[in-house]
Amino acid sequence: MKSTGIVISIVAAVAIVASAFVVAGAYKYKFKVSNTINVTGNAKKDFESDIVKWTASFSRKSMDLSEASEQLKRDRDMVKSFLVQRGIKENEILFEAVNISKDFAYHTDERGNSYNTFSGYSLTQVLSVESKDLDKVDNASREISTLISQGVELSSNSPNYYYSKLEDLKLSLIAEASQNAKARAENIAKESGSSLGTLLRADLGIFQITGQNDNEDFSYGGVFNTSSRLKTANITVKTSYGQ
Repeated sequence: MKSTGIVISIVAAVAIVASAFVVAGAYKYKFKVSNTINVTGNAKKDFESDIVKWTASFSRKSMDLSEASEQLKRDRDMVKSFLVQRGIKENEILFEAVNISKDFAYHTDERGNSYNTFSGYSLTQVLSVESKDLDKVDNASREISTLISQGVELSSNSPNYYYSKLEDLKLSLIAEASQNAKARAENIAKESGSSLGTLLRADLGIFQITGQNDNEDFSYGGVFNTSSRLKTANITVKTSYGQ
């Protein structure tokens, strides 16, 4: 019985020591994890688009399909000639397939019965221009409405602007935002009388593109402005450093 009591005492002592090590290790780990510097680095850059895409459409309506088709062909030749005269290359102009629809007029007789009558064919064609000569396309998109006075039933959309080196821009901003985050972390460590340790974690934020001097709000999924020729790219990097 006496020896049994001794064994029990030894086991209990070992358990107490082991528990102490576990608690001490847990406390040390907790302190180590909490002893970090969390910062967000930011980088942005203003740039100008180098590609413009612009679309417009023109249409004709007639009771005779052949007549409407001929009118639309004349309109297409006038539009193409207008664009070429303003310096836009022919290979930058694309005319899509003609859309043809039948129109009907709605009527009601004296008895209240409704019926439809054929009112003609509507033909519509969309043209698109993609070019790196932004000034010429901008000017053409503003001036093309002059064809309306020549009988062309035309509707023009606003140009959209893009950047061909977007991936290179994104990579450079990621590097700049990472450096900015590290500089902020180093400053915090210095002012707190500590030193900056190794990078523990880095999370890339959403890449945002907004129009310069526009009051556009950032969104969770990212903003990609195409309506402004002059843009601003912005990106963030969230980092955690040890001490």
